[in-house]
Amino acid sequence: MRFGILYFPTAGPGEKNPAEYYDEGLRLVRLAEELGYFQLKVVEHHFFDYGGYSPSPTTFLAAAAAVTDRIRIGTGAVIPAFAHPIKLAGQLAMLDNISHGRLDVGFGRGFLPDEFAAFGIPMDESRERFEEGAEACVRLWTEEDVVFEGSFHRFGPVTLLPRPAQLPHPPVFSAVTTSVDSCAAAGRAGRGLQIIAAVSPTERVQELIAAYRKGRVDAGLEPDTGRIELSYPCYVAEDGDSARAAGRRLEGVYGEKISAATLSWAGTRSSAYPGYEKLADAATRGSSDFDDRVEAGRVLAGDPTEVAAQIERIAGWYGEDVDLTLTTHSGHVSYEESARALTLFAEEVAPRLPFARLIAEER
Repeated sequence: MRFGILYFPTAGPGEKNPAEYYDEGLRLVRLAEELGYFQLKVVEHHFFDYGGYSPSPTTFLAAAAAVTDRIRIGTGAVIPAFAHPIKLAGQLAMLDNISHGRLDVGFGRGFLPDEFAAFGIPMDESRERFEEGAEACVRLWTEEDVVFEGSFHRFGPVTLLPRPAQLPHPPVFSAVTTSVDSCAAAGRAGRGLQIIAAVSPTERVQELIAAYRKGRVDAGLEPDTGRIELSYPCYVAEDGDSARAAGRRLEGVYGEKISAATLSWAGTRSSAYPGYEKLADAATRGSSDFDDRVEAGRVLAGDPTEVAAQIERIAGWYGEDVDLTLTTHSGHVSYEESARALTLFAEEVAPRLPFARLIAEER
């Protein structure tokens, strides 16, 4: 098990200006590399305090690559529906070269109605656009004179420059929240899997992983060789009560931000997103049921001994070979507090876990 960090901003101009947020993020990724974290991932969202400071993951990751040497950088995830595949494939190939082959590419469908409306993309097309965009990027990275005839994009012959630094192409992941079908499709396509484990019960996450591994078997691939990354909020402090108090406060902020971003689901229905109309109501419970979510293993919170025990339980549920991504750098925590939490986890939590791996180790 390796440990990465995910930058997920939930701050707006009234709380922290964007330049300060990015400056702090670059300082934190330098520290994360020094501490031995495996990976930095960055989300893509637009317009809202919920993720809105990260509309272009490749831009920030290029800056992160320039100030680091070893830590892997990843998109968690970019949205193919919002970009032409030639442009997206070129940006990612350029980033892979800037980072000297440290890029992991997570593709996602997106889920916010206002984002789709702003880009003029019907939500019912999200799954097909996701698959088509991911397929087109891989072909552009690996083939010459590509002629592509998709449902939404037709082009060619095109030979992409630059070619990726990693051959045949950077590792590719599907970012999934709750869809079993999406996990199975990721397995069949030979991609890795990124799961937001915090939003689902243990049994559901196990079902998602099982569907992914079955998909790999169906495609003639080894079921246990695909990379699986699970993301969790993590609140760790020397004193467990202080960690849980901070967690309740920050989860409350997160709930407010996602509720504002998902408000339009109240009047939106899409066959591609069954049940999402309930999302905003569920998000507001983020702080009120915080202790229950910690107990259920959906949030990590406590002192180093407690958090290590929580991770051991996660390893028992899903295996020691999954990687954990710790959601951090929201913009609501000072650099000093974030740095202390990253340091405490690396120095006091990870060493307690016999299956933890260092950044320099390969699987």
